[in-house]
Parts: sequence; structure tokens; C-alpha cells
Amino acid sequence: MDFIKRAGLYLRQKIGRTLLITLVMSAIMIFVLAGIIIQNAAIQATNSAKNAAGTTVTLSANREKAFAAMRKSQESASSSSSSSTTRPSISLPGVSITTAEKIAALSNVAGYQFSNSASVNASGFTAITTTSSSGGFKGGPAGDTSTQGDITISGVSTTAAETNFKSKAYTITSGRGITSADKNTNNVVIESELATSNKLKVGDTIKVKTTATTSKTYEMKIVGIYKAKTTSGSAAQGGPGQQSDPSNTIFSSYTFAGTVNGDSTTVTSVVYTLTDSSKEAAFTKAAKKLVSSSFSLTSSAETYALLMKPMKNVQSFANKIVWVVGIAGTIILALITVLMIRERRHEIGVLMSLGESKVKIVLQLFSELFAILVVSLVIAGVAGNFVGNAVGKQLVSQQTTATQTTTAGAGFGGGRGGGSGAPTAGGANRGTMTATGSQVQTLKTKLSGSAMAELGGLGLGIIAIAVVAGSTPIFRLKPKKILSNE
Repeated sequence: MDFIKRAGLYLRQKIGRTLLITLVMSAIMIFVLAGIIIQNAAIQATNSAKNAAGTTVTLSANREKAFAAMRKSQESASSSSSSSTTRPSISLPGVSITTAEKIAALSNVAGYQFSNSASVNASGFTAITTTSSSGGFKGGPAGDTSTQGDITISGVSTTAAETNFKSKAYTITSGRGITSADKNTNNVVIESELATSNKLKVGDTIKVKTTATTSKTYEMKIVGIYKAKTTSGSAAQGGPGQQSDPSNTIFSSYTFAGTVNGDSTTVTSVVYTLTDSSKEAAFTKAAKKLVSSSFSLTSSAETYALLMKPMKNVQSFANKIVWVVGIAGTIILALITVLMIRERRHEIGVLMSLGESKVKIVLQLFSELFAILVVSLVIAGVAGNFVGNAVGKQLVSQQTTATQTTTAGAGFGGGRGGGSGAPTAGGANRGTMTATGSQVQTLKTKLSGSAMAELGGLGLGIIAIAVVAGSTPIFRLKPKKILSNE
């Protein structure tokens, strides 16, 4: 073990050179550790978002096919007549409840959520009116208000499974939410601002009228009141071109919304939650056999991939940092080792002439760099997390915040029309699966034991390769030749 003692003596004697190599190795270790920390944080953020979102498949009308049919109809009309004043529109079929329940019976389905929507007018109470300083649109397209009411009835299987309630954007403040027990009832949940302005409470009844020429009146019982913390996800429910306050959204069972629309056999869309995300493709394939081409099945994995793209980019960049810095560090340390050996030829020649093996001389060089590596790891452990956090923020800040919307069915220009004459999906919400969210803007960087262990392993690999590459000339040297050249 004399080579370890000699390594310690050399490091103390050449303190200036030792400090210089320590600074170089510390810089290498800090940036490698920063890359590892950022990479781990990006992986954790991606996995957390995936686990939180879950895997869902949405069944709704096929928007692309509906548009193709509309274009074909327009072409036929233009060929038969030189002028037409008919506004283009698409017809979107509703999802049969019977078919939807058959799909729900397939394996790998943890639960499902029916969604329906209807537009009505308040009767005996006043809807919340929202005005905009920018002079936003009011009413339907081109000012047409004949088919668009001031209240949106959002029919669901349960409010607990509704997107806004799941994300805590909406919370129940009084009473209860809609449950499966509310099927075929007129129980509703209203927003707190609507309740306050009309002095309504749980247990009261309210009335709404359909927007058809021959309107019908429906009485509803308030079983709960919710608070909308944000306007996202609800402002669009008033339909295309209309500025609607989210307080005017009333939640009911999907069956009641269907009754108002005049069609209780279909719904707007169905969202299936899967038990195993790895079997999503098999589920989609089996479900497609039960529906026609007029409907589409859209997986939340597509939207998830779009929202997580920035994290994938950060993860990829961090991986490149580790590789580039690691390779560059190996080359730098190998060159330093070569220079050290060239300057220590006499020392090496004396040791070899005294019978010291070449392997122990190489181990002495390794011991010297290993001792420096230990100090560098301590320095990297202190500074690495700060550097990783700073670099991570800079990387993420370069990614643009965006909202990705995967549309599976709805479109402007009306719905399929129900008995009430209102768009059966509440305008733009008809047959859509909307996944709205901002891309991840922050990374929770954290120094962990596994990261330090990984850094230590990479550090050992770097100095091992550097020593082997730099000390290769030693194995070709002969003590007599070394000393005679001095």
C-alpha cells in the first residue's frame, strides 16, 4: 500500500497543482450533477403529470367526417346553383347510450362519464350578465340569439368525475354534487354567484325555458351550490362567438340535459377511464368495432404527449449535458494525466528501478485523482443543486406556455338539433374532448442520494478512463532508458 502513501505525499507537496486539478474536476462534477438533477426532475415531473392525469379515451362524433360531408354538400349545391345564401353547417350525431354502455362493459374500464349539454333561458330568475370593455360579442354567431339561451345545462354522470371539479377549479360549497343516483331526476347544482344574486339556496326550485319557438318550461331542484374559482374551461360553454359567464352553467344529470334537448337516448360524449394505460390501444381497437365511422375515439395520451413535450426537451438536453461534460471531462483529465507523467518521468524511472511494478505506479496516479475526486464530490454536492436549479429554470423558461386542445367532434355552425331547437351540445362543446392546461413551467430540482451515487460512479469512470488513457506510455518505458535521458 506504499503507492497510497506516496500519492498523499505528492498531493501535499504539489499543493498548487492539487488545487488546480481540484477546481477543474469540481467544475466537471458540478455540471454533470446539474445535468443529473435536471434529468431526474424532468422525469419526475413527467411521471407525476401522467399519474395525475390518468389515461382516458373519449368517444364522440367524428368531426373530420362531418366536415367532409359538409364540403361535399357545398360542392353539390354550388354545381347546381350559381349562388347560395345558405350558411355552411355541420350535423354531428349523438353517442348512443346503449352503445356507450356496451363499450363500458369491455375489460380495462375503471369508470366512465357521460356528458351532455343544453342551452336554455332563465325563467323566474336572472342569469349573470358579463360585459367586456373590448366590446366582445354577445349572442350567437352574427348576432343570432334565437337558438342560444342565457343558461347552459351541463349534463354529467357525476360532478366528481367532471374535469373542473377534479382539478379543484370548481368546488362544492353547499349541499352536494350530482351523483349516479340523480339519473332521471331534475336535480341540479348551480354556481354560488348565480345563487347569491337570485337569493337561491339548496332545496329551492328554479325554472328554465327551452329556446325553441314553442318553448317548454322545466322545473329543477337545487341540491348543491358550487364555487367557480377560475373561468377557464367554462367560458366557452356559451357557444361560438358568445361571451358567457361561467356562473350561468348549471350541472345536472346527463338524462335531464337529454330531456331538455328532446333526445334522451344519446349524449354528447363519453369519457372512459382505463385501469391499465398500457392496454389503451387494445381497448380502442375493441371499442371501434362497436361504433360506426361517424364516431371517433381519442386518447388523452395524445394531449398528454403535447403538454409534456417541454419536459421531454429539457430531459433530452440534460442528458446531453451529462454526456458532453462527461466526455469533455475525461479528455481533459486524460491530457492532465499525460502532462503529469511527462513531468514525473524521473520519479517513475526511479520507482521502476527500485522494483516498483508499473501497475502500482498507475494505481498511485489513480489514488491521487481519487482523493481529488472525493473533495470535488463534496464541492459539487454543495453547489450542484444551485446550478441545476438555475440551469433548469433557464431551460424551462425557453419553452412557450401553450394550451393544447384535441378536438374529437364539435364544431361551429350548430349541432344536430333537438326538440328544443337549441344546439344539443351547447355550441362548441358538442362532441369534443378538450384537454386544456399550461405546459410545465417549473422544475422541482432536488439533490438526492441516488443522484450523488450516480455522480460518484460517473466520476470513478471518468478518472479510471483518464488514468488508463494517460498512463499508457508508462507501460512502454524502461527505467534505464528513462534515467539515461535525464
